[in-house]
Amino acid sequence: MTVAEAYSVCRRIAKREAKNFYYAFRVLPRHKSDAMCAVYAFMRRADDIADDETMTVEERRVVMQRWVEDWRAARQSGVCGDPVFVALNDTQKTFAIPDALLEELVEGTTMDLAPRPESQGAVQTYADFDELYRYCYLVASVVGLVCIRIFGYSDPRAEKFAEETGIAFQFTNILRDVKEDVERGRVYLPLDMMAAHGVSVERVKELAAGAAMTDSDRALLEELVAKAEGYYGSANELLPLIDADSRAALWVLAMIYYDLLVRIRAKKCDVFSTRVRVPSAGKLVILARGAVMALRNRRNA
Repeated sequence: MTVAEAYSVCRRIAKREAKNFYYAFRVLPRHKSDAMCAVYAFMRRADDIADDETMTVEERRVVMQRWVEDWRAARQSGVCGDPVFVALNDTQKTFAIPDALLEELVEGTTMDLAPRPESQGAVQTYADFDELYRYCYLVASVVGLVCIRIFGYSDPRAEKFAEETGIAFQFTNILRDVKEDVERGRVYLPLDMMAAHGVSVERVKELAAGAAMTDSDRALLEELVAKAEGYYGSANELLPLIDADSRAALWVLAMIYYDLLVRIRAKKCDVFSTRVRVPSAGKLVILARGAVMALRNRRNA
């Protein structure tokens, strides 16, 4: 398989699965868009293994370990038949993405499969905000740190802003997916924050099963909305620090995720009765504005 063919496979995966991310990829120059598709396809495969409920958690750990070992071997040798690994290896070389960042990304994904002493029964939990932040750093901030290497930057401040932008996106995901996550045996709301609002893991299960939300339930989620809102400011700070030809992609992604957060707040944090989404029409409007921005930036470059 050629590198071009490998990138084509990754693009098909991203187009089929990426949803919000793929809208942003479309306003990047082709070589950067290809690289983002390769990174996304790698992340998608790791997430799919972690979330594959046709296997037990123990079986998923074994499959994940084998997949990680195959990826490491491909990275070291440069020889492999997996198109995702072929494209990712090329992306790593082209954009000088350190091995350590990708290893951290894998570490974050495997956290969902690791036994945790603070788990309540069969539910995976996080003791406090710092512990949740570490998880979000590994699964989202690291993605941001990889992305800015593809986008291009020279000011070291971009790295902290990328980290915090990733936190904003992941908090938004957590809020949107509370119901689905607890059904998978995961609660990403910090236990200390839950306790402060008088909400237990069992209560979250009840909400997922259809119980009506109380003021305490809403206040808990509203606190996380407020934290996410604060981190979105870093996306605005990051925007002028990355290369002009990539700014539209970051803007599109940040706008779609922020719109999702606004919709969650507008529903008074009721993420249980229906899944909160940004309609395709809304995404297309953001994409159109991003395309105009991208064209303008390229003309002025």
